[in-house]
Amino acid sequence: MNKPEPLLFSLLTFYSKPLFSNPISFMALTQTQTQTQTIHSDPPQNDDDLLCSNQQQEQDDQSSDETPSSIVFPEKYLSGESRVERAWAHWTKLVWPKLIVAPMVDNSELPFRMLCRKYGAEAAYTPMLHSRSFTENEKYRDQEFTTCKEDHPLFVQFCANDPDLLLEAARRVEPYCDYVDINLGCPQRIARRGNYGAFLMDNLPLVKYLVEKLALNLNVPVSCKIRVFPNLQDTLKYAKILEDAGCSLLAVHGRTRDEKDGKKFRADWNAIKAVKNALRIPVLANGNIRHPDDVQNCLEETGADGVLSAESLLENPALFAGFRTANWRADNKKENIDGKLDQADLLVEYLKLCERYPVPWRMIRAHVHKMLGDWFRIQPHVREDLNAQSRLTFEFLYSLVDRLRELGVRIPLYEKDTSAARSSVEVVAI
Repeated sequence: MNKPEPLLFSLLTFYSKPLFSNPISFMALTQTQTQTQTIHSDPPQNDDDLLCSNQQQEQDDQSSDETPSSIVFPEKYLSGESRVERAWAHWTKLVWPKLIVAPMVDNSELPFRMLCRKYGAEAAYTPMLHSRSFTENEKYRDQEFTTCKEDHPLFVQFCANDPDLLLEAARRVEPYCDYVDINLGCPQRIARRGNYGAFLMDNLPLVKYLVEKLALNLNVPVSCKIRVFPNLQDTLKYAKILEDAGCSLLAVHGRTRDEKDGKKFRADWNAIKAVKNALRIPVLANGNIRHPDDVQNCLEETGADGVLSAESLLENPALFAGFRTANWRADNKKENIDGKLDQADLLVEYLKLCERYPVPWRMIRAHVHKMLGDWFRIQPHVREDLNAQSRLTFEFLYSLVDRLRELGVRIPLYEKDTSAARSSVEVVAI
């Protein structure tokens, strides 16, 4: 079966398709399903933890008729088909998304996902959510998980080491996502302290139980994201344990948990290929996706069903649309042309999405630094002015972009000049 051409947004067929809808916060989701009393939390201690919204905007959101009752929930996932057949049936229903936004703490939030979807991403993960905090803290749920009708296909990712808490958290989001994902790949020290992520590789019986708990009790499929073991056979055994436990899709980061620096350590695509060949469920590849050529090369070399990109998208959210930064122009610079798009353009689009879909200012601040990092190196005093702001506003950020342009800063994103490439081939042929 041939995959159709990618759409601007990859959506499930049962979702309507307005350009944008109002954001759905988890508080709104919960209040619609069950009338619960709002628990007032202590105010944030840092201005960056405040949502980038105002009172009028919040009132407009609350008065909107955008409620979960307008969403058609996914059909019951469990059926009489075999587990592998169900896994592929679900992936086919989503139209085989290949270009996917990886989960990034505080970075793959709704406005950024929507920006990436506009520029070619066909699916996306939420940031990693802590299952205990999500279950017990209403404020955490409301701020950290928001979505909208166009935000599909969507993976909601949790870290956990308690199967019951994980299931409780997953049940809260399953009507609004296409996969509930278990983070088994976070290599950071906080994951070691919390005993989750890649550090569960030391306790495979618990990992198996986490997957089984969700697979047997949810109406949507369970996916997992892992890192590889230093020994390939250990990695293959690990992957098979997950598949046998009920994992319907596996994303494989081709680095070990000790290989944290993506610039220093190359991801092992051969290990990902071996996992793909060993499993019967869809497998996604993560690692070394820096520019558009890497996407095709990874798909061809690993045989994976899709690729994930993280850090590269933060700098260039238009990567999946074929744009590349100046650092990754092809060897023959004549084959690259100014794409008439730059990171300041993308930042302005992102800020407008944040006005539509409010998120904490700390997320916005991080994206400003990532998208304009090269620009700030040319005009460092502009970055210093940004860092001096204890409380950000949209007015200030828009004016910051204007200042950079007035100072003559512009670093274009590039596209391949396919006509030049064709001409080169024709000359060789002659």
